[in-house]
Amino acid sequence: LFIFSSAFNRKTGEPPLINGWIPYLGKALIFRKDAYKFLLDQQKKFGDIFTVHIAGRYITFIMDPFQYVYVIRNSKQLEFHEFANKMASKTFDYPALSKGKFPELKENLHRIYQYLQGKPLDIISDHMMKNLQDIFEWKCSQATDWETEKMYKFCCSVMFEASFVTLYGRVPAADGHKVISEIRDKFIKFDASFPYLAANIPIELLGATKKVRKELIHHFLLQNMTKWLGGSKVVQARQDIFEKYELLGDYDKAAHHFAFLWASVGNTIPATFWAMYYLLRHPEALAAVRDEIDHLLQSTGQKRGPTYNIHLTREQLDNLVYLESALNESLRMCSSSMNIRISQEDFVLKLEGEQEVVLRKGDWIALYPQILHMDPEVYEDPKEYKFDRYIEDGKKKTTFYKAGRKLKYFLMPFGSGISMCPGRFLAMNEMKMFLFILLSHFDVELAENKAVRLDNSRMGLGILLPDVDIAFRYKLRS
Repeated sequence: LFIFSSAFNRKTGEPPLINGWIPYLGKALIFRKDAYKFLLDQQKKFGDIFTVHIAGRYITFIMDPFQYVYVIRNSKQLEFHEFANKMASKTFDYPALSKGKFPELKENLHRIYQYLQGKPLDIISDHMMKNLQDIFEWKCSQATDWETEKMYKFCCSVMFEASFVTLYGRVPAADGHKVISEIRDKFIKFDASFPYLAANIPIELLGATKKVRKELIHHFLLQNMTKWLGGSKVVQARQDIFEKYELLGDYDKAAHHFAFLWASVGNTIPATFWAMYYLLRHPEALAAVRDEIDHLLQSTGQKRGPTYNIHLTREQLDNLVYLESALNESLRMCSSSMNIRISQEDFVLKLEGEQEVVLRKGDWIALYPQILHMDPEVYEDPKEYKFDRYIEDGKKKTTFYKAGRKLKYFLMPFGSGISMCPGRFLAMNEMKMFLFILLSHFDVELAENKAVRLDNSRMGLGILLPDVDIAFRYKLRS
């Protein structure tokens, strides 16, 4: 009864409620089919603020990007971490980070993200660059003639191994590559079920997913991790913290390590694919990025080719404006993250222009940046890939406008405010380095002429996957 009657029990100041006719599900099915189109349709009917009933939740969407700042700055009343922790503990099978059982564990883990910024970021990026070069050399140094591979599979193989070795260390066995490949294959199986787990579907209903998850977590048990050589400070610091909590079992600690691996590669792999795919689809973009890379190598006296070690400083990476713009443009087109906050109390959210939104304790507030990314007022021809969209007069362009007003937020692939991805700087560096090595060492071209589209099954969860894989060819540059 509540689901139907709540439509008529709106308090003064609460946004209009869009309620489905199916009890509990509400608008879940139509939202899951195409969230972007659904939200645009509701915006035309109800304006920039409305509440949608989705699978037992009442989610208030704020569609106007000028209002984002009011949601983001109210982090005390509009919380994110509790929701994220609940979802992660269920998805990755570790106990919820309750303050009673694990005092300050959440805060201690959060502090560790300092290892992904500043000087420590330079160190981990240097290791990543070396590992990427080693993997490219091992994988591709024989490619004197054209070699053909599937692009998503290739990106997944290289980025997974480079990330794994950089974070957790090398597997010293003679078949180290094979061991990591086996972990990767299980990871891909688990990852295919991730949208269902995030949607709160019991893992028991998802075939072999529970078994695969358990096997993956077992790889991260302490007796296995201690055999790996040269792991990162960020993972070591996490291990040190877990050891202080006696109530965390060995399996629980391993599950935390597995969750960290997923966070490191789950979105970076598809984002790398799209960056590579769009460059190869647009010859003028490929030529501009390659020229910039060649120019940097020449100006720093470095030689290209698998037998030479390339070293890049953070400043040099940051100054590759065409590479960064091309990457940002592909992120604009393929990211679909929903930024969620949960109201901690009955609360009136004050917005620009003396607007107010009455929220109940437990209500969800959501920003959906894909709407902003595809807004023709902000981005001319938003469905077109323009590799230099984020460049102006040879420098990085950071001013974008809507209705003649400058936007504070214009590109949000990594979330916002307190929910912003703490690994975003490393992720950007990894993707730039992957493309840098690929384009400096190899001639690369598409081997198939077919359109690859976004697979919408992960709408709201980060970077969308491609709906099909596509073949490409590569050979060593002469």
